[in-house]
Amino acid sequence: MAENEGKNDKSGIQVLSRAAAILRILRDSQSGMSLGQIASKTGLPRSTVQRITAALVDEGFILNAPDGRGLRLGPELSAFAGAAQYNVVEYCRLFLTELTQKTGETADLSVMRGVGMTFLDQVPGTHRLTTLSKVDEVFPLTTTANGRSCLAELPRQEAIDLIEAEWARNGINGDLAALLAKLDTIGKGGLAYDLDEHSAGISAIGFAFRDWGGTLHAISVPLPSTRFQEMKATVEAALLVTRRDVTNLIAQ
Repeated sequence: MAENEGKNDKSGIQVLSRAAAILRILRDSQSGMSLGQIASKTGLPRSTVQRITAALVDEGFILNAPDGRGLRLGPELSAFAGAAQYNVVEYCRLFLTELTQKTGETADLSVMRGVGMTFLDQVPGTHRLTTLSKVDEVFPLTTTANGRSCLAELPRQEAIDLIEAEWARNGINGDLAALLAKLDTIGKGGLAYDLDEHSAGISAIGFAFRDWGGTLHAISVPLPSTRFQEMKATVEAALLVTRRDVTNLIAQ
C-alpha cells in the first residue's frame, strides 16, 4: 500500500512538473504554439503533451488560439498573475521610494506584457521639472530603457522576433545589428539606457529582473535630458544597489 502511494506521489509530481514546463514555454511565446512545437521545446512525447494540455484547457489555464494558431495561456492564469503583480508592486514600492530619495528623480516599475512594457507603479521625483507616466501606460520595447533591459534578458531569437515585430508595426527600418550590440552591452553591465530615443527631451536608465514566477519586470529612472549628464553617475550607482537588493529579495 505504502509502495503504491509512493509511486502515485512521484507520478503526480512528474505530471505537475511537466505541466509547469508547458506553461512556462507558452508564457515565453508571443503567439500560439502547436502540440509538436511544445513537444519539441519540452522534449516530451507528443502524446504526453496532448494529454496534459487537454487537462490544462479544461481548467482554463490554456486555450486554443484564434485562427487555429495553436495553444496559448488562458484566462484562469490572469487571476494568479494579478495576485503576483500586486505582490511585486507591494515589494518594490520601498525600492522605488529609496531610489527617489537618493536621486531626487522619478522611479518607475513596469512589467513586460506581450509586445510592450506596462507601467505598474511610480514614485514621482522631487525636482520642479520631472518626468511622469501613467500607471497602465504601455511603452515600446526597442526605444526605452526598461524595454531594452528586458529584451537583453530574453533568448536572442525571441528578442529578435519582438524587435522586428515592433519595427514592422511602426514602419521602422531599424539597424538590428546595432540594437543587438546594445543588448549585449546591457547584458554585461546590467543597465539599459534611453537617450532621447523614446521621447525628445527625456532620457532614462533601468534594469530588468524576473519575479518569483519568472515574469520580466523593470525598474527605471527617467529624467529630463538636460539633467542627464549631471545625474548619470548618481542614478547608475543607485540603480545598481537596487538591482542587487531586488535580486536578493526574489531569490529568498
